[in-house]
Amino acid sequence: MLAILIFTGLLAQLGTEALAGYGIGQRLEFLLIPIAFGIGVAAVPMVGMAMGAGQVARARRVAWVAAGLSALNLGLIGAVVTLAPDVWARLFSQDEAVLAYARQYLVTAGPAFPFFGLGLTLYFASQGAGQVIGPVLAGTVRLVLVAGGGWWLAQHQGTADNFYVLVALAMLLYGLVTAAAVAFTPWTASAKRNG
Repeated sequence: MLAILIFTGLLAQLGTEALAGYGIGQRLEFLLIPIAFGIGVAAVPMVGMAMGAGQVARARRVAWVAAGLSALNLGLIGAVVTLAPDVWARLFSQDEAVLAYARQYLVTAGPAFPFFGLGLTLYFASQGAGQVIGPVLAGTVRLVLVAGGGWWLAQHQGTADNFYVLVALAMLLYGLVTAAAVAFTPWTASAKRNG
């Protein structure tokens, strides 16, 4: 949420049309969160039960299947708005200047939606394994990229398209860093669970 607030403040310098176009895209992103959240929250007890039973391989499989399902769902939505951004954008505005920015945002960020879903769902699945530090750090990486990259773009007269690419890169990086954290963090059944 902090990344969104920082980004909105930086993008506001480009004018109301660019901000409104981003806002239209951001509404869709806010609707993507419950989809990934729902799948991720369902994975938490399944991962936790498998970990509690000492079935680490099964817990990992649950996490990856849930993350894949989330990435697929958000990827389908991303594909629709990438190929036909007006399906979403025209629900909120008929102003051509605003629509141009909204289209630009959706076409740029839409392909990164699956990575956002992947990262968010793996974050929740990691809770079931008691291994959240990597996914939390991935969220921090996203925040630093948005704040640092956004500040740099603001200082160098970045365009709306530059800012929108930054959002897409931040989603991509979030998903990949979270996936790497889950892949490389050992999940082991604790002695307390086994005892």
